Amino acid sequence: MRGRPGIGRYLNRALEVWRPTTVPDGYGGQTTMLVLQSTVRAKVDQPSPTERLVAAQTTSRHSHDIYLLPGADVRRGDELRGSDASGTQQAFRVQSVVQPSTPVYSKALVELTQGEGEPHG
Repeated sequence: MRGRPGIGRYLNRALEVWRPTTVPDGYGGQTTMLVLQSTVRAKVDQPSPTERLVAAQTTSRHSHDIYLLPGADVRRGDELRGSDASGTQQAFRVQSVVQPSTPVYSKALVELTQGEGEPHG
């Protein structure tokens, strides 16, 4: 008997996982910087039509769902970086990560922040 096909075939993007890490600042204190952890396979869902409209505004924010393999080490506060199909660089801040009761995938709720003049996404 064959099992259900996995989510892997739908994960068509590679995203770098950058994690906030506290490091000494050389003066007795600490600073937090993003450090590259790994690269994960992902599927980035498109934002809603309303969010796309708002995305045309200056420094707009909108959310995406990003689907990952269930064992992907992605955590709240991480930043996922990669380029879309047109080659535009994107950075998503992870708000939360959840799995269904049967862990066949992980879903990260993320926020994409766009500056003025950036293409909609």
